[in-house]
Amino acid sequence: MYRYDEFDRQVVDERVAQFREQVDRRLAGRLTEEEFKPLRLMNGLYLQLHAYMLRIAIPYGTLSSDQMRRLADIGDKYDKGYGHFTTRQNIQFNWPKLEDVPAILGELAEVEMHAIQTSGNCIRNVTSDPWAGVAADEIEDPRPTAELIRQWSTFHPEFSFLPRKFKIAVTGSPNDRAAVKVHDIGLRMIRNDVGIPGYEVIVGGGQGRTPFVGVVLRPFLPTSDLLAYLEAIMRVYNLHGRRDNKYKARIKILVHEEGIDKIRDEIEAEFSGAGGLEVEPDVEEMSRIANYFASPVYEELPDKSAVLDAFEAQNPEFAKWARVNVAEHKKLGYAIANISLKPIGEAPGDATSDQMRAVAKLADQYSLSEIRVTHTQNLVLANVKKDDLHVLWEGLVAAKLADANLGLVTDIIACPGLDFCALATARSIPIAQAISNRFSNGERQSKIGELSIKISGCINACGHHHVGHIGILGLEKRGEEFYQISLGGDATEDAAIGEIVGKGFAHEEVADAVETIVDAYLAQRVDDEKFIETYRRLGAKPFKEALYAAN
Repeated sequence: MYRYDEFDRQVVDERVAQFREQVDRRLAGRLTEEEFKPLRLMNGLYLQLHAYMLRIAIPYGTLSSDQMRRLADIGDKYDKGYGHFTTRQNIQFNWPKLEDVPAILGELAEVEMHAIQTSGNCIRNVTSDPWAGVAADEIEDPRPTAELIRQWSTFHPEFSFLPRKFKIAVTGSPNDRAAVKVHDIGLRMIRNDVGIPGYEVIVGGGQGRTPFVGVVLRPFLPTSDLLAYLEAIMRVYNLHGRRDNKYKARIKILVHEEGIDKIRDEIEAEFSGAGGLEVEPDVEEMSRIANYFASPVYEELPDKSAVLDAFEAQNPEFAKWARVNVAEHKKLGYAIANISLKPIGEAPGDATSDQMRAVAKLADQYSLSEIRVTHTQNLVLANVKKDDLHVLWEGLVAAKLADANLGLVTDIIACPGLDFCALATARSIPIAQAISNRFSNGERQSKIGELSIKISGCINACGHHHVGHIGILGLEKRGEEFYQISLGGDATEDAAIGEIVGKGFAHEEVADAVETIVDAYLAQRVDDEKFIETYRRLGAKPFKEALYAAN
């Protein structure tokens, strides 16, 4: 795990001191809210529907157990005893008082955390594969790349005031767990024909009111050219991106309107030297960063665990959790344990302070004191011995974190929606709760199999509804909430934007509509087809017919 150097500490400490003085001026009335707004946004502080919200950065989704404990303490001391993990691999606190925020930032700085560039028109928190460094299918660990980008982009003087916010994701595996194709820039680590590692560079993806799947800008980029090429992309975007209309300001619009060939030509010209680029990562610095992500010293263990097999045979509930929530590790005898933050009937992505402390303790005991946050609003303990999975599960059961639903119908992504967000037009959390309760039966979930439901409370798509197998968008019409449903979205390496199936549904009709869709799938699937496979085979027609048969 990366550790701050002296520069990191200085930057974060100076930012805390600056913001403390700015908050004092606001509280004293020497700054209006309009004058204060750009200052608070530079520190991750939003003004939501009922209170301020503080968004804290978790770079590439990696936390130490001590950092998790500090988040738990902040939740108890300054909030309402919980935090909300987001689709940006960050955490949000929804109820801090303005006068307390400088103290929160100070306490975060003590454990090498901050809220820098979690808002504003800048390069936001870089996200990555939550299984990075341990995935059995991984080509190369993407975290050193993500850390390099974090250092390059933080306070970059040329890119601090972009046309719009900018998001970068990195994956090191052919199976995309970082949704790289729906980011402004997606980097997919690959090897060329002679085995040299590099990146497939994807640009122009995104969601919101105009969703696009990104397109390949460069099929192969050597690792040594990464920063210079990113700089070239950012310069072209900064020059041509719309500033007169925030709805058309993202790079996806630029790529769509100008065409990828024209944009590629300009970026390649900038990269080749026309723009005077002299950006190359220092070899010693790259080595220093990579050393922080070196594999730990694993024990030499057999792949099969007699302890695990025995407990699976004795306890069906544990066996189900191990089957659904545990993934293959690159090292024999170890496993990746995924922790669901989607208990039946609760708000997706929320964790109480007590639960955060429980996860931190379990990470210390069984996973080298490290925790990962996923873009699907769950947590990961990435280095668990197979022999320890049962005792880990018992700890999760005690913390009410042992739901065996990873990737199933109740593993729902949802934004905070109209319960919290000033931009929202409809509620998301109650919809997620209603669907979760409807499909609470574990056997039924297993029968349905892999199915992603994603819910957004407005067109900004913070709940990633465009790339849900079933996507739900909450809108307002004549003072009433109604919900559009789309089908066939996908956030993986086969990324696709879902198709709206027809007219919307009232709040109380959504769970019924989802159940109708699921029933139509079960009636139409062949053998063990997943939902997305059945949809791609049949298209939307049978689902539309089932949904609107009464009409």
